[in-house]
Order: sequence, then C-alpha cells, then structure tokens
Amino acid sequence: MSTWGANANIGSAEDKTTPEEAAIEQWKLRRLIKMLQEAKGAGTSMISLILPPRHDLNSTTSMLTQEYGTASCIKSRVNRLSVLGAITSTQQRLKHYNRVPPNGLIVYCGEVMDENGKEKKMTIDFEPFKPISTTMYLCDNKFHCEHLNELLEADDKFGFLIMDGNGALYGTVSGNHREIIHKFSVELPKKHGRGGQSALRFARLRLEKRHNYVRKVAEIAAQIFISEAKPNIRHLIIAGSADFKTELTTSDLFDNRLDNILVKPMLDIAYGGENGFNQAIELASETLKNVKFIKEKKLITKFLDEVAQDTGKYCFGMRETMQGLDMGAVETLIVWEEFDYKRLHIKNPHAQTEDILYVTPEEAKNPKLYRDAESGVELDVVDNKQFVEWIVENYKTYGTKLEFITDRSQEGNQFTRGFGGIGGILRYKVEFDVFDADDADNAALNIDSDEDFM
Repeated sequence: MSTWGANANIGSAEDKTTPEEAAIEQWKLRRLIKMLQEAKGAGTSMISLILPPRHDLNSTTSMLTQEYGTASCIKSRVNRLSVLGAITSTQQRLKHYNRVPPNGLIVYCGEVMDENGKEKKMTIDFEPFKPISTTMYLCDNKFHCEHLNELLEADDKFGFLIMDGNGALYGTVSGNHREIIHKFSVELPKKHGRGGQSALRFARLRLEKRHNYVRKVAEIAAQIFISEAKPNIRHLIIAGSADFKTELTTSDLFDNRLDNILVKPMLDIAYGGENGFNQAIELASETLKNVKFIKEKKLITKFLDEVAQDTGKYCFGMRETMQGLDMGAVETLIVWEEFDYKRLHIKNPHAQTEDILYVTPEEAKNPKLYRDAESGVELDVVDNKQFVEWIVENYKTYGTKLEFITDRSQEGNQFTRGFGGIGGILRYKVEFDVFDADDADNAALNIDSDEDFM
C-alpha cells in the first residue's frame, strides 16, 4: 500500500491581494474537489473533517479518541484496521496545528483505490481561502465535499427579471454561473380600433388582463427573490420593452424589499426571454463588473478583437503560447480550466540531454515518447504534471497574468473549441514561426519527426 499526503496549497484570503490570485485559489479548490469526488475507498475508512474558525482543537482530538475506541469494535478486520489507520493519521495531522487557522481547517484522510486497483493512503489538510462556518466529521466510503462547493459560490448574486408583452423570465448571475429559474408566457389582447359600445368593454378587458399579468410577475418575483423574509440576491435588475417594467415597479403589487435593491435606471432591451436575458447581462455589465461571468466575456472579446484586427498581438495553441511566454511577450495568459495537456520533462541518461514535451493524455501513452529514436535508449521521466498545475506554480516567472476561463459563456466556448483552450494577449506584435499545415498536428508530439517540441 502506497502513501500520499499533502498540505493542499490553498491559501487564506489574507494572502491574496488581487482578484486574479483569488480566482486561482478558487480554481485550485475546484481541482481538489474533483479529485476528492473521484476518490473511492474499499471500506468506510475515508474521513472528512471540517472545523470552523475558533473551534477548540482539544475537543476534536477527544472526539477522535472516542471514535478510535468505537472503531476498535468493527468486526471486519480489514475494515477495522483501515478505519483505525485513518483516525490515527487524522490525529497526527492535527498535531501540526496549535489552533484552528483564521478561516477554519479542512482535513481529508483515508485509504483510496488508485487507477490500478491498489490501495493508497491519502491525507490532505488545508485552510480555505475564505472562512467556512460548517462543522463536520464523517467516516464513509467516500469523501464529502458538499460544503467545499459553498466556498466557490460568489458572495454576490444578482437577480434578473425580463418582462415584455409576451411573458417574463427570472434568472440569476453569480460568479460565472448564469441560471434561468423560471419563465412563463402570456397572451395579452392588442389595441384595436373597434368602435361602438364594445370599445370600452375591450379596453376594460385589456387593462384587466394587463393588471393580472403585472400582479403575477410581482408575486412570482417575491417568491423567487425573497427567502426568510429578506432578499436572497444582492441587486435586482429589471429589463424589458414597452412600459411593463415601469408599471410593475410603480405598482403597490411590487414588494418593497425588492424595490430597495432595484438597480436604476431599468434597462430597455429589444428582446424578451433568453435573448433578452443575455442582452440584459451585457447592458448591466457595469453593475456586474466584478462578476466572473462578465469578466470572462470581456476578456475573450478583447482576445477575439485582436484576432479579428490581425494585430499580431495574440497567440493561441500550445506551441505559440509557450514561445510567447519564453519571450516574455504574453501580457495575459488565458487557459481553459479543464485544459488537459500534460507537461513532460524527459531526460536521456546517456546523452545527458533534456526535453520538455506538451502532450494530451492520449499522446502521453505513446511509448515512442519515452525512447530515443536514434539510439533506442529508454528515457527517464524527470517530471510528469498536468500543464495547468505547472503553470499555476510558474506563471509569475514569465511576467504574465494568468486568467482561467470556462466554456459556459458563448465566448468561452468559442475560445475552447476554436483556439484549443489556451492562448494569450501579447504586449507587442510577435512573428511566430510558420509551420507546414501537415506538421501542425504533430507539433506537440513529434512522434513522426526527429525534432522534439520544446
């Protein structure tokens, strides 16, 4: 059984001085959550421990001692030893702390199955980058990460109400997450020029249906955006066409608690429904400027503008981007957070030569990478790491600003699909090497050529 332990490098909020660094900490936490969720144990020997700030460590140590005594009664010998080992490892890890850190303490410890079906001991402990209020201790066949996801939620959630003569849509924007909560359509009678005695009746019916529509919009808004007698969003943005939005907000039907967080002036948009939601997000960007969803869209739009104008102040793809980094030309490095390339540091033990390769997970399985083409000597792998993990540790040495993006926005999806998920905005125009199109696919691998990609 192998052992793996780590102090996860997820620093406290006090250590982070810029939004970019805080965003990187969130990315690290997302990666950690993914790894913990994928970890599976053979028995109930996986401990999840969360301690909030100012929690008494001595009481936790006493609790673990009692758990040790209880676990000693487990009938299954294999499971008993695994649980006892996990509790002991957790106790040992807590001895590294004199007190719970200012933002709390999170510990994961237990025996997990690796990809080859072998057991290994995993121990991770870290202080979250912002305070956590949860207290939790669970011993199960999996790690519990539900409360870690709460750390990723943006503090600011903005509510959107899109309203026109065809219906209403309710949504929220938080971080880079856009969610449509509810929508409904309506058929309102149009104005017409029928004369006679029926004109007043048609006008009265029209106003009545319009009033009922406004009432329904107001009631649903209160249901969605108010919980526990107070708004569950930071601001409410109302957008729409015609006079519906004005009629809504000036009506006694509109909840005062929502009126207090209403962003004014309200937005005039040309569409309703989801298209109107997208347009409203764009128009409200000044209000939402700190929300990652808007920031991501602006960043990719700036990159796409450089490409469209052919300024030469951009790069994309692994080869160009690494050349730009080595030159110190990359002002802003843009990387998809799910970018799966690996960075291999390979050494020829006979010739004492070293190469750096950037390959996909599938390409990394090719045996030709690990044997010298001329001499047939087996090459040593000095380092094998996910590129995103490596760049997080080293981006500052290249004098660049690192920005992770998702594929959830239209622009982010275009960047990941059309530009390979990695690129950058340059400080100055750079003429990159031109390669034959036939060689482009093998540029990173160099399986079919004698040159190594460095």
